[in-house]
Amino acid sequence: QVKVVESGGGAVEVGGSLTLSCRISGYTYSSYCVAWFRQVPGKEREAVASIDSAGVGYVNRTTYTESAKGRFTISADSAKGIIYLELNSLRLEDTAMYYCATDRLTIGKDRHLGRGAIPPASDFAFWGQGTQVTVSS
Repeated sequence: QVKVVESGGGAVEVGGSLTLSCRISGYTYSSYCVAWFRQVPGKEREAVASIDSAGVGYVNRTTYTESAKGRFTISADSAKGIIYLELNSLRLEDTAMYYCATDRLTIGKDRHLGRGAIPPASDFAFWGQGTQVTVSS
């Protein structure tokens, strides 16, 4: 059974930094796509960044939304099964619950990623409970 657990959220001031972690266990597929989403109450869940690989020996591919480019960095420690999301230059509007999701790298997901877009939340079967990030002035 795939288990996804996020950690690392907290309260920071504008301009500050945080590193979120997503620990994935029980995942047995060779290919993967892991994405970070965020959600504010009353709004839809929005994608932030993703990292994917077609399998062992393939290079990781990273994708970011415009709001994340240049400020956030997604990376993977495959040996530990942990995906990191480094948040820098945080803004008030980055305040949200951050969720990690994972699933196989399918043809459908690859079509989105090939266009520089993160697959929609509905394409991911395995989700964590989220970690809260609060940015204050």
